[in-house]
Amino acid sequence: MENPSALIQITDLNQVRRQVGVFHSLTHAATPRAGNAAPPGGRRESLRAQSGGSEAVHRRQCSAGLLGALLRATEHNAGSPETEQNYVPRSPDPPDAFLPPPPTTRVVINKYTNKGGGIRPPHAFGTALRSGSALGRQPAPPAFLPAQPPLPGAVGPCSSRFTTRPPPAPLRPAAGMNYSRFITSVSAARKASPIRVLTELMQKSPPSLISLAGGAPNPAVFPFKKATIATGHGNAVEIGEDLMKRALQYSASAGIPELVSWLKNFQKNLHNPPTANYSPEQGQMEVCVTTGSQEGLCKVFEMLINPGDSILLDAPTYSGTLAALRPLGCNIINIPSDQHGIIPKALKEILSAWSPEDIKSHSRPLPKFLYTIPNGCNPTGNSLTTDRKEEIYQLARKYDFLIIEDDPYYFLQFEKPWAPSFLSMDVDGRVIRTDSFSKVLSSGLRVGFLTGPKTLIDRVILHIQVSTMHTSTFTQIIISQLLQQWGEKGFLEHTDRVVEFYRTQRDAMLIAADKWLKGLAEWHLPAAGMFLWIKIKGVSDTQQLIMENALQKEVLLVPGGAFNIDSSEPSPYVRASFSLPSPAQMDLVRLGFLVFFFNILIEKSLSCNYVI
Repeated sequence: MENPSALIQITDLNQVRRQVGVFHSLTHAATPRAGNAAPPGGRRESLRAQSGGSEAVHRRQCSAGLLGALLRATEHNAGSPETEQNYVPRSPDPPDAFLPPPPTTRVVINKYTNKGGGIRPPHAFGTALRSGSALGRQPAPPAFLPAQPPLPGAVGPCSSRFTTRPPPAPLRPAAGMNYSRFITSVSAARKASPIRVLTELMQKSPPSLISLAGGAPNPAVFPFKKATIATGHGNAVEIGEDLMKRALQYSASAGIPELVSWLKNFQKNLHNPPTANYSPEQGQMEVCVTTGSQEGLCKVFEMLINPGDSILLDAPTYSGTLAALRPLGCNIINIPSDQHGIIPKALKEILSAWSPEDIKSHSRPLPKFLYTIPNGCNPTGNSLTTDRKEEIYQLARKYDFLIIEDDPYYFLQFEKPWAPSFLSMDVDGRVIRTDSFSKVLSSGLRVGFLTGPKTLIDRVILHIQVSTMHTSTFTQIIISQLLQQWGEKGFLEHTDRVVEFYRTQRDAMLIAADKWLKGLAEWHLPAAGMFLWIKIKGVSDTQQLIMENALQKEVLLVPGGAFNIDSSEPSPYVRASFSLPSPAQMDLVRLGFLVFFFNILIEKSLSCNYVI
């Protein structure tokens, strides 16, 4: 079977050939004949001389040259050998092989989980897709293409080097992970944006290139010319006029090359992932920049979840994650957890509902992935231990699900050595990791990054191409300049200072809680992050207490129900953040706590609407 993406490229190739033919006919008379010596100054001066200095003919010849270059680039995409002269930036692998086979009847799994002391079905969003429904029909996958050896000295799509690139990875891994099982038909149908590809080609081209292709505005009309940003430690970040022109312009969807390169090396040095040296078909580690880790999460969810799919997570969890998951119609299976994170024994018990035959034949749909915040979980402050991570990863291998490691508080761990990440254990290429600069550099710059198997990261980049297009070039350059100045050592020294600040904040909050809440509430020491998760004794739900009593006394906390899968479920918890209050404000918080819980005692004594 022919490759559909190649057919599209051949069609475009014929169009380019016709355009080149037109320009060739227009300039043929002005072109030196074979055997005629060109005058000094080369062929361009020869053309001008023979045409009487006609600028119009010169422009036609330049345009023909550009179209000829485009023709060569397009011929490469259709199978021609590649050189540095016809280099085209690598687009993510063609999506067609990721199309799953046509479904029969898709059924929401009626799983059970232990929650709140009782056995009950997990909260499910969405319904089963009936056989033959519009959403259920999907085209059959095309034949898979064989693997090809990489070119010597090849680099990935985000490298700043202007050099050859490896051929596209095979559409399906020859061994190991079968990513086609995880990717939705919508994600599989995504193709590279031709304009985005040309934009990246132009940015990698030499300054001598005359581009009539891109729709980029001329930086000469931008009012911003240069900037100097003072920093708390180290030299100021200088953005001169030339760099400012680039900072205010469109950039690559995967991230600016120098930042992506820095992040790749950083992840390798920090986590030492086994996949760093894998081939693409084996799940090679790839990195892309996202507009905060939230964008990366949303695009990963949309890449993986079909309505009716089952996923695993440990609630209470980040409300932004739940808000992103609910509209996708997935069946959310809650995994019990404690102050040390997910309980592997409970996860194993839930997964035992799938038999070995189910795992082998996929006769019953397995969960697509496990989502977790392993360090300083928002809202609970829980952190997974190394032993539990290892057990969970082995369960992921046995039951063939992905792990989404959402780790925005990784750099806010209060004890060293820092816990090893799932990425550091990933021998299969089944971990997608999100990181964020929001907690340690700036939340307003909106820069995060995804790390995971190249096959899956490429799918996310295709989605970025048609949504945000790319993370702000300006903010990427600010962060890249700072990181280049600091180096990895300087960045980690900065995170140490950040950790010490939040340790002081946490300790002040714990002193206040211990002084005013002892006997009224209970909590665990957070090992990372920004939050204290407080359970109010004798209160079934904190929603009304927070929205009425506490707010009136100018104490604002988040009711625990906001972090449940079903936000209408009552919760005796509140989340208190210790990131913003100053030491002086901490004293006021202590008084606020006292008034707040004094009101609780009054409500109890009056036997109001609270279950004791």
